[in-house]
Amino acid sequence: MQDMLTHLEKLRTDAAECALIRDLATDIKKRELFSKLAEHLAALAAEVEKAIAAAGRKGEAN
Repeated sequence: MQDMLTHLEKLRTDAAECALIRDLATDIKKRELFSKLAEHLAALAAEVEKAIAAAGRKGEAN
């Protein structure tokens, strides 16, 4: 479980960094790219959160 939490934190950090780069970028193509990356990483983080929650519920059932 700890490894999943570590990956979740990494995904959140990476998403925030991409959003920051997006906000600072002056080139429209870079803004679009980093916007997509931030959204994708945030979606991955949400999936990891769901997996952690499911694993927690499964552990409670046992």
